Amino acid sequence: MNINGIPRQSIWWNEAEEQVYLFDQRTLPYAIEEKPIRSHEEAATAIRDMWVRGAPLIGVTAAFGMYLASVEAQSEKDSVAYMKRAQATLLATRPTAVNLPWALQRLEPIWREQVIEAWPKALLEEALKIREEDIAQSKAMGEHGLALIKALYQESGRPVQIMTHCNAGWLATVDYGTATAPMYLAHEAGIPIHVWVSETRPRNQGFSITAFELDAAGIPHTMLVDNAAGLLLQQGKVDLVLVGSDRTTANGDVANKIGTYLKALAAHASGVPFYVALPSSSIDFTMASGQEIPIEERSAAEVKTIQGYTAAGRQTVALTPPNSPAVNYGFDITPAAYVTGLITERGVCPASAEGLATLFPEKYPADAR
Repeated sequence: MNINGIPRQSIWWNEAEEQVYLFDQRTLPYAIEEKPIRSHEEAATAIRDMWVRGAPLIGVTAAFGMYLASVEAQSEKDSVAYMKRAQATLLATRPTAVNLPWALQRLEPIWREQVIEAWPKALLEEALKIREEDIAQSKAMGEHGLALIKALYQESGRPVQIMTHCNAGWLATVDYGTATAPMYLAHEAGIPIHVWVSETRPRNQGFSITAFELDAAGIPHTMLVDNAAGLLLQQGKVDLVLVGSDRTTANGDVANKIGTYLKALAAHASGVPFYVALPSSSIDFTMASGQEIPIEERSAAEVKTIQGYTAAGRQTVALTPPNSPAVNYGFDITPAAYVTGLITERGVCPASAEGLATLFPEKYPADAR
């Protein structure tokens, strides 16, 4: 995807410097800051403090974090113990997105089974492989989702009205995105679309990141406050709701940014299809339902304040009475019954164990279906 007309990706390896870089997304859309990640602790900070966010990108960042830990471990007396602590540090940063433990588990056999001296090269190669797989998966999801958008356009003959939530764009992955990938490919294919972008309080990822991405790509879009989404769906101004997922369970229940469930309810009541785009790394085949998913509760300060830019730079402004408590759940669960379908790198399927089994038969033994 592009920033100021220049193709960019959200996280990359600078071979000349032998250094991992990423964008600090907290400063978007007003400032574009590239940050080097020099240690596994910095990788953990980047995930926990949301320099990066989005389940796929969290997983890739964690993979690079373990590579950095392996470099640090070379000078440690007990290198294996050091890697265990690094893994635990990264794992503790964000509890809901399953891509985080998925990536850490994928890398674990390398540092447990290979000789210490081989760790950095092998872990870097695996982190880069995960990164490239993420790009390929996002593009494949885009192609499968494009078919849905194309069908809606052929049926109506007018621009397809798409509603999304939070940011499931290229800045939530390495490139293309999950929910936005079909939008980008539709735009490139000349299919007219318009995207409704909700603010996504309390951190406003819709306004600050999704709108930034769509503007850079030249895709028509309109921002709206979160509570206006139901009205637009009720009035028939939306043809399709398309969101991402931080963790989807074996029965098709979806955990995504707080507010997703309300959109799903409104879409269901209004007869609007509600699709979730996600790579297989965001599917937790070990969890039977969404009731098992841990819901991250973040600082109340995110609710009680808001950040913006003035002539003096980035400012934080208080919104609420100082002594009033606030709760800040980061995610909610959308039951599979309200999900029209899941868009994965292998295709589109119903949000159910039976549907997922058609795309991922290796995860659903025949005698258990």
